[in-house]
Amino acid sequence: MFFIVITNFDALWKNTGTRYQKARKDALEILERVLEKMNGYRVVKSSVSVKGDYLNINNHRVNLVSRRNIFLLGIGKAAGSMAKAMEEIIEFDDGIVITTEEVTLNRVRVLTGTHPLPSEENVRATDEALGLLERAGKKDLIIFLISGGGSSLLCKPRIPLQSMIEVTEELMLKGCTIEELNTVRKHLSLVKGGQLAQRTEAHIISLIMSDIIGNPVDCIASGPTSPDSTTFADALRILKQYRIQNRDALQVIKKGSNGEIAETPSHLNNVDNIIIADIGMACSHARHLAEMKGYHARVIGTGIQGEAREIGKALAEYAMFFPRSPSIIIAGGETTVTVKGEGRGGRNQELVLAAVTHLSHEPLVFISCGTDGIDGNSPAAGAVADGESLEKAYRAGMKPEEYLERNDSYSFFHALGDDIITGYTGTNVMDIQIMVKL
Repeated sequence: MFFIVITNFDALWKNTGTRYQKARKDALEILERVLEKMNGYRVVKSSVSVKGDYLNINNHRVNLVSRRNIFLLGIGKAAGSMAKAMEEIIEFDDGIVITTEEVTLNRVRVLTGTHPLPSEENVRATDEALGLLERAGKKDLIIFLISGGGSSLLCKPRIPLQSMIEVTEELMLKGCTIEELNTVRKHLSLVKGGQLAQRTEAHIISLIMSDIIGNPVDCIASGPTSPDSTTFADALRILKQYRIQNRDALQVIKKGSNGEIAETPSHLNNVDNIIIADIGMACSHARHLAEMKGYHARVIGTGIQGEAREIGKALAEYAMFFPRSPSIIIAGGETTVTVKGEGRGGRNQELVLAAVTHLSHEPLVFISCGTDGIDGNSPAAGAVADGESLEKAYRAGMKPEEYLERNDSYSFFHALGDDIITGYTGTNVMDIQIMVKL
């Protein structure tokens, strides 16, 4: 189900000299197997089961006998694949998922929305989901599937939608962290930051695929079913830090800071939030696959963050001086890009582009890929480079530093034929870097 394929797999590993072909192929195979392993369908199937009267989720058990109705709600890029698995495990009385791709389900309705910026489509879908939620009573059970992208897809703002779009886009372009962005989103919303869970007396069990470093449940998809650790004062500080001047946003956040709007809930008694997938699982599986191929393998971090171009240089230098070969070095996390140019690309391609000059003639292959199959404003998921990439670029009349300056990493790698294309992956556990030292 939802079998993941790097659509240009053969072209990618062959698009280099013979010295690097095997290493490219091995790295791409590992990436592909990791994406399959982390697909929402497979993650749910391996984490959730029903035995007798009990729903089992990893180490959690829920007695189903006393439940009058069982509903399913889901938000995020992986909601469709997760819901497909849940329908095979348990029979739901009704359900709605809000996701980015059309998925065929049985009883559960699929509503599509936009990402990374919200739209009227998202607001309408959210209203439908709230209608279902508010039907649930104290004796009912709601299974809530949460994955990255949910912050945009679940949208019921306190301010006009256009203002919400403008604030979101401006913060993203200025390179704010996902934690900062979601702090603002929660306090400009009527459903984020635990406010959705406040709308029902039903017991909610949230199954969460984490796309944020450290797995903070109150931040993943802006924590619709989690007590919130942030405040209006935090949101106001962030707006000031990034010099956001939107009047609607500032008015609401200032009112909240002055106590004129109730804070998001700091406690919830009707929710169990359970992490079922994260970048650590992805990196561990990559290490296992690398070892199976005969490489010495090391995961050097699952909390990689910072400016993408700086991280790219640092990782390339680390791999260059890694003492063992052949080795595969694995990292995961989520970097940021401070956008100054008008090119196409994303944090993964920019990270690899920054590494290209350091890789020249080195016995290294370098991949960075978004597990959701989307990298920034491009159709690619990421990119691959090796010790021949710089020379190939020069032969094509391209200077990496010029493309980096205008944030045009996709154009660079697409011209080289080294952009990784996956399409919809059915998962989202941040980004993974795979470096092969020959």
